[in-house]
Amino acid sequence: MNETAIDPQIEMEIHKAILARKNGKEGQARVCARRAAGIAVRGFFEQNNFPKQNKSVYELLLSLINQPGIPSIAKQNAINLTMRVTESFALPINVDLIEEARSLCDQLANLNN
Repeated sequence: MNETAIDPQIEMEIHKAILARKNGKEGQARVCARRAAGIAVRGFFEQNNFPKQNKSVYELLLSLINQPGIPSIAKQNAINLTMRVTESFALPINVDLIEEARSLCDQLANLNN
């Protein structure tokens, strides 16, 4: 992540995600990773004068996917972060949502710099 521009709330959520994973709580790790991404997206929208975003993290990520000028990597990160788990509570593809959240946060920080 861009260390000079890291939001303390994002850092806290990523840290909580890592701890949850270490404790075998993958579902909680996914929630924290998504929450970190949502904080980054909301901040990106605010810094770029988008209309006030009183949306859920899921809705924010969907909004980001549809914005022009967003790098394809960031869009793919957002798509992966909006994936629903299967009936066995696993993601349908092998993806690390903590890394996806970190990548998305980096991409958005780079766009704002």
